[in-house]
Amino acid sequence: MKFVVLGAGAWGTAFALHLARADQDVTLVPRRKEHAALLQAERENREYLPGIALPGTLAVTGEADAVVGGAEVVLLACPAQALRDTCSALRTRLGGARVRLVASLAKGLELRTHLRPSEVIASVLPGCATGSVTGPTNAAEVARGLPAALVLATAAVDEFANEVQAAMSGPTLRVYTSDDVAGAEFGGCLKNVYAIAAGCCEGLRLGDNAKAALMTRALAEMVRVGVALGARAETFYGLSGFGDLVATCHGGWSRNREFGQRVGEGRAVAELMAHRKTVVEGYKTTAALDELCRERGLEAPILREMHAILFEGKQPAEALRALMLRELKRETASPLPT
Repeated sequence: MKFVVLGAGAWGTAFALHLARADQDVTLVPRRKEHAALLQAERENREYLPGIALPGTLAVTGEADAVVGGAEVVLLACPAQALRDTCSALRTRLGGARVRLVASLAKGLELRTHLRPSEVIASVLPGCATGSVTGPTNAAEVARGLPAALVLATAAVDEFANEVQAAMSGPTLRVYTSDDVAGAEFGGCLKNVYAIAAGCCEGLRLGDNAKAALMTRALAEMVRVGVALGARAETFYGLSGFGDLVATCHGGWSRNREFGQRVGEGRAVAELMAHRKTVVEGYKTTAALDELCRERGLEAPILREMHAILFEGKQPAEALRALMLRELKRETASPLPT
């Protein structure tokens, strides 16, 4: 199967590398032509994925126009806030060609419009089949061939979706399909917010009890908010919800968790954002989700407090106190569907 991966950050590179190992026809297209030239010459992405050689079977080019028209599947490996511009450029490059699936690797919600990644794609590329690839998949581990599992979410799990599932799967990466695109994408959005919160717990040195309580209540909030926004509850107990939440809140590699830890240690949010070289998806997604929940009248206390920390100058310790002193309630379990 012919794949094109647009974007050569850590995850885009790792996924393209995996597809090459799985004997698929894959071309990696970095955003910058000079970056493409470096990858071609060095056969290593030293900027985003150092120490991992790119196999000779992985094609790299800076000329997107020459390859996207012949692809069956185009994977967009760019930040959520850059997705619209990436799709606009893709529309021009496709011309009259029709890829069979355009799927996002991003985990975020677009500012102002509050659109999920697949919705952004559909709005710019009407008529294209869209989807998302998501789950607990650290780029470096996938690139090294360590075992992982993820979800391919498409509106219709048809014969072609099953073919893509099979093409993406292999001994080190197991792919599941889902037709709950909203659930898969909202899980990826929300878990980044909660990973920043988990990092704040570590920065404040609150201990394992606090972090366990946070993650438990975060999952409950994820389900409540997600269902209210049109997703199915059971999706959040799978890889794109609970699985990604656990990985991102605990993984030492998580940019969102690491960012939250620095905030919890007392670093100024503006200073941290000004000096970052890599994207923290949860930062802008917190703003988009908080605005969306306010518009819909949805209760999301953890999200609300994270917005107050990141955008309103509230101290993390004050946010913790606000959460701890909320009205006392009875815990009600959300049963798994039969």
